[in-house]
Amino acid sequence: MSTKDFIEKDYYKVLGVPKDATEAEIKKAYRKLAREYHPDANKGDAKAEERFKEISEANDVLGDPKKRKEYDEARALFGNGGFRPGGAGGTGNFNFDLGDLFGGQPGGAGGTGGFGGGLGDVFGGLFNRGGTGTRTQPRRGQDIESEVTLSFNEAVEGATVPLRMSSSAACKACAGTGDKNGTPRVCPTCLGTGQVSRGGGGGFSLTDPCVDCKGRGLIAETPCDVCKGSGRAKSSRTMQVRIPAGVADGQRIRLRGKGGPGERGGPAGDLYVVVNVDKHPVFGRKGDNLTVTVPVTFPEAALGGEISVPTLGGPPVKLKLPPGTPNGRTMRARGKGAVRKDGTRGDLLVTVEVTVPTELGDKAQQTLEAYQKATEDEDPRAELFKAAKGA
Repeated sequence: MSTKDFIEKDYYKVLGVPKDATEAEIKKAYRKLAREYHPDANKGDAKAEERFKEISEANDVLGDPKKRKEYDEARALFGNGGFRPGGAGGTGNFNFDLGDLFGGQPGGAGGTGGFGGGLGDVFGGLFNRGGTGTRTQPRRGQDIESEVTLSFNEAVEGATVPLRMSSSAACKACAGTGDKNGTPRVCPTCLGTGQVSRGGGGGFSLTDPCVDCKGRGLIAETPCDVCKGSGRAKSSRTMQVRIPAGVADGQRIRLRGKGGPGERGGPAGDLYVVVNVDKHPVFGRKGDNLTVTVPVTFPEAALGGEISVPTLGGPPVKLKLPPGTPNGRTMRARGKGAVRKDGTRGDLLVTVEVTVPTELGDKAQQTLEAYQKATEDEDPRAELFKAAKGA
């Protein structure tokens, strides 16, 4: 990606979100588009593949708060016509390089001082290259995103799962040189820097990757048959990834340095794992707490008593029902929930559901009729009508 591309591309438009979108909105938009245009779901569709790359590129910037801040600042500066020398009352154009302007060099005699950090750092961080140096820079490896589906129990307790990933790595056939004989030559266009400067309008000099060597600084005399002279090839590997206990459905886990390998000594990229959690037939989840609905009989609810409640992966627990327990009351079994980050556990929230029998034996029928007669003077709806009339 060139500096020009970075300034001109509207990543907010790519993801279909407003410029003031929250992190959650950006994440939601990315996940929806990534699933729609993922290569696995669009076999052989080149347009979908290109769209997926654009979506991933936009998410790589907007999904990282630091990169997003740098991106917004750069577009505000250049996208709106900032730093236009000359013009009314001006004295003409000034040719200088962005690295000179923002590279942190203090001003000379009578100057106003340099710009520490600035856009040189912005572009270096986003494009994985260190500004406008005169030597070929190390390149950070690409970030990789993968998905994994866990059972409910695995999400609560944590699990180690195998992930098969594909990324760009140094070509094994030519040892990353791009040359079949392992003897590439220095690019005569960029003199081995991998970058060339060009006029950017308004007197600016912009730096782009060299087209002739594709930013590598080297040109293969005899291109490798496998990587076609690029020095990079697709590499697949299987990695055992530990998913921490208590992970939630839809959570995106970042594993630093577990992505694609770097180039020329650059650091590896990161691995992002999106976790999908299957539903459980009995238990649910609210944050660090697990939930379960337990049926009880009318006598148990009315008279009180002790009931047995199942737990996830452990022995049942006993809970005491107070006399007159209403339908829908929730009780708490402490320490029987999901694992927290500090190793402690949340609680199990037990909701009581009073069951009504569909069939009654003769004795039960007679007993209920006797109970009904004994309580016929009690109207459970009296307060309801009183409140309705008062409103």
